[in-house]
Amino acid sequence: MHTIEDKGGVRPGVTLAAVAVVQFMVSLDLSVVNVGLPRIAAGLGFSAVGLTWVIHAYALSFGGLLLLGGKAADRYGRKPVLLLGLGLFGLASLAGGLAQEPGHLVAARAAQGVGAAALAPAALALLTATFPSGRERVRAFGIWSATNAAGGALGVVIGGVLTEYAGWRWVMLVNVPMAAGALALAWRGVAAGPPPDRSGRPDVLGAVLATAGMSLLVFGIVRTDRHGWTSPVTLTTLAVAAALLAAFLRLERTTARDPLIRLSLFSNRSVAGANAFNLLVGAAMASSFYFMSLYLQRVLGHGAALTGTMFLPFALGVLAGSVLAVRLGYRLAPRTLLVVGGLLTATGFAWFGMISSDGAFATDVLGPSIVASVGFGLCLAPLVSIATAGVAARETGTASALLNSSRQIGASLGLAALGTAAQHRTGGVPTPRALNDGYALALTIGAVLLTAATLVALTVLRRTAAPSQAEQAEQAEQTDDRDLLTVRD
Repeated sequence: MHTIEDKGGVRPGVTLAAVAVVQFMVSLDLSVVNVGLPRIAAGLGFSAVGLTWVIHAYALSFGGLLLLGGKAADRYGRKPVLLLGLGLFGLASLAGGLAQEPGHLVAARAAQGVGAAALAPAALALLTATFPSGRERVRAFGIWSATNAAGGALGVVIGGVLTEYAGWRWVMLVNVPMAAGALALAWRGVAAGPPPDRSGRPDVLGAVLATAGMSLLVFGIVRTDRHGWTSPVTLTTLAVAAALLAAFLRLERTTARDPLIRLSLFSNRSVAGANAFNLLVGAAMASSFYFMSLYLQRVLGHGAALTGTMFLPFALGVLAGSVLAVRLGYRLAPRTLLVVGGLLTATGFAWFGMISSDGAFATDVLGPSIVASVGFGLCLAPLVSIATAGVAARETGTASALLNSSRQIGASLGLAALGTAAQHRTGGVPTPRALNDGYALALTIGAVLLTAATLVALTVLRRTAAPSQAEQAEQAEQTDDRDLLTVRD
């Protein structure tokens, strides 16, 4: 028995390795810079307001261009778009590490976001196509979720250590060897795939409207740190973003061209439910890294390197949850894993909400970190599997981009909203006790968001079965065939 992956001597394991490195790198870049921000400000002379653009430039270009990146992967081929994105990401990371002025670093971060918007959906679409079903799909998505979570969690650890002992420039330069390694793996080991379907004319206007609307939405959200939610600037920005996205949706219903996204894709309850779940979880998780880092440094008084090290139990917990998800994925339905993982993560966040200004890592951080991280790890693999279930092969890039986009929008919206809530609770005098109260409120709201995500999984997602014994046996037979082909070659 032959599978698509056998053609051309390309091994699925190499594709999985390339995708895992890509996802680790993209997730790492979302958090590795955070701990090093004070050193970056001192090194390049950033103002307090300008420094936020080291974070916002990446979020803006990444979140705004994801849909376009997913469509490009479907239309022009996943491998070419992946290679292009990796090359751009690596070069932008090198430029950021060599930056001499604030504008240079901000521009490099924006270019990193463009590269990530191309490579992230292409990589996930490749994984979906390479492992369509059975035990190997469960295992592949488990490995992907582990590297995804490890990148985000270890980013804080690595960022703190690099900033303390090697210098802030290495939080950018660390991506260069990873991008080069992933590029080499993808170039030699990833299948070119079937010829992409380029029938119909590309929807250029739709791409412009979607990119402009998404970018402006992220821009309006991330700038609430300077302009409040009810300020004319914020309301005008969000209103224009909503108008652009409404025009995009109207165009997609009526265009005679090849649409950027088929709106009927949202009639798939798996796609709609997974993205709603991801939006809420993204809002909570992005805020957790931010507020716990501030709590450890500004309330408990720890340094950057020690703060980063204190995130290690969280990283290990996510890895443990991801491994557990693989083992349980052979017996339990993906929706069941989402519900259990969501409840565990919500419990951990509620525990986080009990932090105190005279607390300690062992009593206030370690326990909830383990509970929340294991729950988060349980969610990752089944979430991606559900989000791409029942999607036509020609649209896996688009579905993957939607999932990445919902996470990015959720992270931006959650950080802005919870940051505003924390600031209001803190008040005008940022004493350790006042800061603690603000951070505790934000983390408690995160628990509410995670509970809402669990309700989405219960009410929107359909009941599905775990991989059947027949599927598992078929996948094992396919694995044996591939091994035999490899030996013959």
